[in-house]
Amino acid sequence: MVERVVATPEALALIAQLQAEHGELMFHQSGGCCDNSAANCYLPTDLTIGPYDVQLGAVGGVPFYIGKLQYEYWKHTQLILDVIEGHGGTFSLEGDTGKAFHTRSRLFTEAEWAEVEPQVVRDLA
Repeated sequence: MVERVVATPEALALIAQLQAEHGELMFHQSGGCCDNSAANCYLPTDLTIGPYDVQLGAVGGVPFYIGKLQYEYWKHTQLILDVIEGHGGTFSLEGDTGKAFHTRSRLFTEAEWAEVEPQVVRDLA
């Protein structure tokens, strides 16, 4: 099965570190207003998922959401959660670790899109 969102080993290690420190987590791919289109990591109580959010999947057992309008733009791509050196997003839990989550992407191949397109995405609208 082709996943809409995946994570690098470095991202999975940082997720595990944050889970050990904070417990349950969630990701939301920012629309770019404050954190340069970064994937932000939150406690589930820190952000309300609303009717304009879509759950793409999960990485490291952590649900990953994106705004519905942004999803429409990115739906033909696989999001790849990675880690870079530097300060995390203003609101993201990794901010004090010296690392930051970073989203990369790649277009699905035609064969992958044929498999992915009919998948049901959790649409809260």
